[in-house]
Amino acid sequence: MKKKVFIKTFGCQMNEYDSNRIYDSISKIGYHKSDDQNNVDCYILNTCHIRDKAKEKVFHEIGRVKKIYRGKNKPIMVVAGCVAQAENQEVLNRDPYIDIVIGPQSYHKMNDILENHIFKKKIEETEFDSVSKFRYYDEIENKNDNVSAYLTIQEGCDKFCHFCVVPYTRGPEYSRPFNQIINEAEQLVKNGVKEITLLGQNVNAYYFKANNKEYRISDLINHIDKFNEIKRIRYTTSHPKDMTDDLIECYKKNKKLMPFVHLPIQSGSDRILKLMNRKHKVEDYLEVYFKIKKLNPDVEFSSDFIIGYPGESEKDFSETMKLLEKIRFVNSFSFIFSPRPGTTASNLEMVDSEISKKRLIIIQEKLFNNQIELNKSMEGKKIEVLVENKMSDQNKLFGRNKYLSSVIFKGSENHIGSLVNVRINNSNQNTLFGEIEKNMKAA
Repeated sequence: MKKKVFIKTFGCQMNEYDSNRIYDSISKIGYHKSDDQNNVDCYILNTCHIRDKAKEKVFHEIGRVKKIYRGKNKPIMVVAGCVAQAENQEVLNRDPYIDIVIGPQSYHKMNDILENHIFKKKIEETEFDSVSKFRYYDEIENKNDNVSAYLTIQEGCDKFCHFCVVPYTRGPEYSRPFNQIINEAEQLVKNGVKEITLLGQNVNAYYFKANNKEYRISDLINHIDKFNEIKRIRYTTSHPKDMTDDLIECYKKNKKLMPFVHLPIQSGSDRILKLMNRKHKVEDYLEVYFKIKKLNPDVEFSSDFIIGYPGESEKDFSETMKLLEKIRFVNSFSFIFSPRPGTTASNLEMVDSEISKKRLIIIQEKLFNNQIELNKSMEGKKIEVLVENKMSDQNKLFGRNKYLSSVIFKGSENHIGSLVNVRINNSNQNTLFGEIEKNMKAA
């Protein structure tokens, strides 16, 4: 008899990828994926440690699960992901309801851990072992059959930005073997996937050498481009220091690589970038920007901004705003700095919270207006959309344009998985609304 498992995923796309691979793995020991979190044998929280109060959110979720299963058989309670890695034994000790704590580099041990749980022993597994993890992933079928799928090619970080916990939760940079990635891409193609997004904490730092041949992310992009079934290629998240010329050249030569670059800068002030230990200056970032725009003017950029980083003055913030005048960032993210335990920045004096809030409002208004203007510019135009699914609560289709913007429109389910032309009638900050071109056939 199959056992049921539910995974609640927090945070980044890599966690989404890992959750899907956990499902693939534990299906081998009789677990069946369930969308009903109220009646399962195993409940997994795949956690994120990037934002503020991450640990408290975990215990809030566990409290909610306790209420769901009050008076019923308790599921095996697993805390996975980056909070598990960073807090490990403390998490296990704090709440006896938790049975297993497992970090991102130990998912290849999940099956053995779940099967051994019959002995009712609390388990904490948080060693760094990316090699074994991805070698194991290579041995199990990736069953993802969504139109758009993630594919992790690199994990971990060697940059040690002073605000970031990734080096401590995901370990040092590790690039998967080239052929291993291509094999998984081929599996996704067989599943019917039409768009692949290559993932990594520093995805453009990907580097693998075999038989005296060196492979970079550009090689992966150009190889995946050869699959006729794949319509679109993306990658995230990048570091400005690793935007090499071979990758930049892809924006001219590779038509399947979407003209959208998510490239976090965090601040427009060189002084703050130095305090952050970002290892690049604003001029380095602008050099990458203008190189890509020269090769392909159609490319749009998005970014991440940390507001109120310790030591940020009005002059520093004004330099960030000046950068926004030079680059029309779209689909960008901005947050007030929140200290992560164990990082260098966690020991620094915080900027006054009211000042940070005011600055956040200013920058978000600018960023949001950029997105609104971009979407407005598409009204009345015909754009190409990759149809991902039918919306569950209404008789409409959902897809995305080349800039990753959401598009909602009426159409037949036969169009799912196809590139279609949609005429945009109206828009808001986050979404484009339109109608499929008449006589448009599924591609």
